[in-house]
Amino acid sequence: MTQPLDDQALDTLFRKARTHNGWVEETLPEQVFRDIYDLMKWGPTSANISPARFVWVASPEGKARLAELAMPSNGEKIKKAPVTVIIGTDMDFPEHIPELFPHNPGAKDWFQDPAFRESAGFRNGTLQGAYLMIAARSLGYQCGPMSGFDNAAVDKAFFGGTNVKSNFICSIGHGTDENLFERLPRLTFEAANQVV
Repeated sequence: MTQPLDDQALDTLFRKARTHNGWVEETLPEQVFRDIYDLMKWGPTSANISPARFVWVASPEGKARLAELAMPSNGEKIKKAPVTVIIGTDMDFPEHIPELFPHNPGAKDWFQDPAFRESAGFRNGTLQGAYLMIAARSLGYQCGPMSGFDNAAVDKAFFGGTNVKSNFICSIGHGTDENLFERLPRLTFEAANQVV
């Protein structure tokens, strides 16, 4: 049996974790991106379909291009962050099922219906985006997840020639207190849960 994480780990991952808007000016090496990915990839997805695809926008040119496709306030955050990751969903994910689910390679046929393929891909890709954030926090970085960008334009600029659709973006680095909101409330258990 596994043991509960200690309070410091729970604070890092959840209780004191914040959405950061300000960042320490730094350049993160590619190895950081690899370390985050190599941790997050172990998070579970349905039939191990692993549909998320990631673009790590770290160059000044890439940041400027992505910033132009975001709301102005988000564009400024993108330009200042060490890296902003575009989390996308590969709608051709069934092609990898024989590799990722080798005990049942015919499982790729489960996703022939386009509507089911899209919903399964989006759901599991979103899970993987959340795993990315938990992995980054686990390795000592802060996150600034965002929507507020032109998905179609981002898909064209960063996923052109593929069947990958952008979901959300997330800046990663060492956060500062710049423009950090006060801790916002959350719903109580009673407001958000039922036990049946």
